[in-house]
Amino acid sequence: MTLYEKKESLIKTEWELFHNVNNEGGKADCQNNPETFAIMRRAQFTAWNEELVESWHNDLLEAKKSGRNLLSEKYAWMMQRTAPYEFRLISKHLHFPSIAAEEIMEEIITTEVNWMEQYEKQYPYMASGNRPVHSEMDTEYETSFETYLRGELHTYSENTLKLYLDMVRQMKRGGKSLSLIIMDAMVRAYGYKDIDDAERQQKIRAMGNF
Repeated sequence: MTLYEKKESLIKTEWELFHNVNNEGGKADCQNNPETFAIMRRAQFTAWNEELVESWHNDLLEAKKSGRNLLSEKYAWMMQRTAPYEFRLISKHLHFPSIAAEEIMEEIITTEVNWMEQYEKQYPYMASGNRPVHSEMDTEYETSFETYLRGELHTYSENTLKLYLDMVRQMKRGGKSLSLIIMDAMVRAYGYKDIDDAERQQKIRAMGNF
């Protein structure tokens, strides 16, 4: 199986779990849109190597065997910021990370938040349609990039976290930004030449509204 095929298999597993996440008030619209979900996750996994893909896929499958849905748990962890009272009620069902895992997560989050801040400055028109970057901007109805990332990282095994941190460190040493890689892959999937082309077109649309 090629790396592309492994990523597609991973996305298929994620979709099945995401589609089965139980929300208060019923399924969200995005849970019935597999095409958009696949575009978003393909972009997310653009820079992932084979070992990282396999480790995260194994996390999902092993958790599923024991009756856990890590996609549900991701959103539960986000509630620690967005709905703290409800989080306290469900937290006993969650698997809390080790101190070592927490330290890895915080290094990843610090780096990726910095990358998102740079992305906002470099591509303001594109960034205007994204989530707010910082957890301080969380509300009951809107979740920041930082809180979303923290929620996802809480579902990764320690092995997956270590592999992810290795990727982040390599990119940082090489002067690359995971945020830009993901955003570039996403806009290409929607027909733009690259992220610079998308920024130009977003600027033209915004100026046309005045």
